[in-house]
Amino acid sequence: MPSTPPDVPELIWLRPEHSGRGPRPAHSRASIAAAAVAIADAEGLDAVSMRRVAAALGAGTMSLYNYVPKKEHLFDLMVDQLAGEYELPDRPGTDWRAELTMLAKQLRAILARHRWAATVVAERPGLGPNGLRYTEYFLGALAGTTLGGAAKMEALSQLNGYVCQFSEWQHKSADSGAKWLADLVRYLTQVTATGAYPHLTAALAEQAAPADLDQVFDRSLQRLLTALVGPATQ
Repeated sequence: MPSTPPDVPELIWLRPEHSGRGPRPAHSRASIAAAAVAIADAEGLDAVSMRRVAAALGAGTMSLYNYVPKKEHLFDLMVDQLAGEYELPDRPGTDWRAELTMLAKQLRAILARHRWAATVVAERPGLGPNGLRYTEYFLGALAGTTLGGAAKMEALSQLNGYVCQFSEWQHKSADSGAKWLADLVRYLTQVTATGAYPHLTAALAEQAAPADLDQVFDRSLQRLLTALVGPATQ
C-alpha cells in the first residue's frame, strides 16, 4: 500500500470528487462504494481491499488511490452507501417517538442485509451526502422537543450505537448456533444453583420462555427513547 501524502485530509468529504477540469473520471464514489459493499456482503469486511475493489471495477489498484487515498476513506464511502438505503419521507412527522422508532428499525434492517456493517457504522461518523440526509431528518424529528443541539446529537449517536450493538450481538448469537445457547443455559443453571447470585436467579426465573428478539429490541428501544428524550412528545 502506498504511503498517504501528508496533505490528504482525514475525511474524504473534504476532497472534491472531481475537479471539473480534464476528462470525466472513469469511476465515481458511488460505484466504488457499491463494489466494496458487494465484496463485504459476499465475503465479509476482511475481504475488502483496494486491490479487490479495483479488480471488481476493472481498474488498476494504483489508479484507485486517485479516488480513495486511504482505506479509511473507503469505509466512509461504504457507510454512506448504506445510509442511502434509508427510506425517508419528505419531512418528519410531529411524533418524535414514532419517527425515531422508524429510523431505528430501518437501521436494524440495513444491518441485517449487511451483516458485516454494525461495527463500521458504529465507529465511522456518517458525514457523506446520505449520512447528512439521515442526520437532518433525525434532528428534524426532534425539533419539537426541549432538547438542545448537543443533546440531539448525543441522542443520534446513542440510538445508532444501541441498534449497532444489538445487531452485532444478534448476528454473533445466530452464527454461534444452538450449541452456544445450550452451553449458556447449562452454565447459568450451574451458577444460579450455587445460591450466590439471588438477584440473577430471580430475574432468570421470570423468563419462562426464550425471549423473542424483536420484542426485546422494541422494549429496549422504547426504554432508551424515554431516557434520551422523555416519556411523551414535549
